[in-house]
Amino acid sequence: MSQPAPTTGVRVPVGVDTTRASIARVYDYSLGGKDNYDVDRAAFDMILQAAPRQRDVSKMNRRWLHRVTRYLAGTVGIDQFLDIGAGLPTVGNTHEIAQSQNPEATVVYVDNDPVCNAHGRVLLETNDYVRFVFADLTDPEALLGNPDVQARIDFGRPVGLILCGILHHVDDALEPAAMMGRYIDALPSGSYVAITHFWNPNDGSDRADLAVRLQRQFVEMGLGSGWYRTREQINSYFGGLELIEPGLVELEDWWPMGPPVRERFPEERLMLGGVAVKRSPADHCASENLMSARGNRTGGRRQVFLRSARIGG
Repeated sequence: MSQPAPTTGVRVPVGVDTTRASIARVYDYSLGGKDNYDVDRAAFDMILQAAPRQRDVSKMNRRWLHRVTRYLAGTVGIDQFLDIGAGLPTVGNTHEIAQSQNPEATVVYVDNDPVCNAHGRVLLETNDYVRFVFADLTDPEALLGNPDVQARIDFGRPVGLILCGILHHVDDALEPAAMMGRYIDALPSGSYVAITHFWNPNDGSDRADLAVRLQRQFVEMGLGSGWYRTREQINSYFGGLELIEPGLVELEDWWPMGPPVRERFPEERLMLGGVAVKRSPADHCASENLMSARGNRTGGRRQVFLRSARIGG
C-alpha cells in the first residue's frame, strides 16, 4: 500500500512564473486548452502516470458545473453567482450556462492568478453582467469586500457560491472548514453553496490506495497541492448547511443527464460534489413543525419526507 502523502505545505500562488506549474494552467491543459506551458504539461503528465484517465475527471467536473449552474439559474431562480477559483476561460463558462437560463444573470469570477484575470477580462467581460476579479479564496473578508464584488453582487438577495475543484488546493494549515464558515456567514438566506472536491474513501480499498498515490503526485511532483480528503472533511466545508438531494455524492450521481454509457474509471470515482442551501430560521422552524405534526399522526414515529439530505446523515 502507498505511504500517506503530506497533508500540509502551504502553496504560494504561481502568478506569471512560467517555471512553476500553475493550478489554472494545468487544469486548462487537462481540458485540452492551449493556455499552458511545458512546466504545466509536465506536471499533469506526471499525474497521468498514476491515473491515465485523469483528463476524464476534469471533463466530468466541468459537466457537473454545467448541471449545477443550470439547476440553480433555471430551476431555483438564482440570478447572481460568485465563482471562486474560476481558472482560465474555456468552453461552457459559468455565465454562459447561467445566462442561457436567465440572460440577466450576474456572474463574478474570482481567481488569484494574474494570467487568469488577464485572459478573463478580455474574454469573459462581454456584457454588463460579467466581471473577473483578482482576489484570494483564503482571505474571505478581502474577497467579499472587493469593490467589484460589492458592486455586482447584492448580498441582500440569494447568491450561488461556486467552488468547483478548488478547495482541494487549500492546505489543511489554512483551516478550509473555518474559512468556508466565514463565506457562509456572509451569505443571505436562500443562497446555495456548490462544492466539488477530491475524495479519499479511506476504507483500505484499491480506490483509497489510488487516492493516496494521486495526492502524492499532485503535491510532490510539481503542482504542490491537490489533497484527497475524507467524506467527513468535505462535509465540513458546507458549514452545517442543508444538502439538497442527492447529497454529497460522486459527481456522475448528481442528477446525471441520462443513463451511464460506460463503467466509471477509478479516477472518476474519487471526486465528490454537493449543493447545499442556507435556510432562514423561519424555514427551519416550519420544517421542525411539519416533522413534529407528521410524527404525531404516525403514533410518535418521526417520518421525514423533506427533499434534502442532512450533512453527515
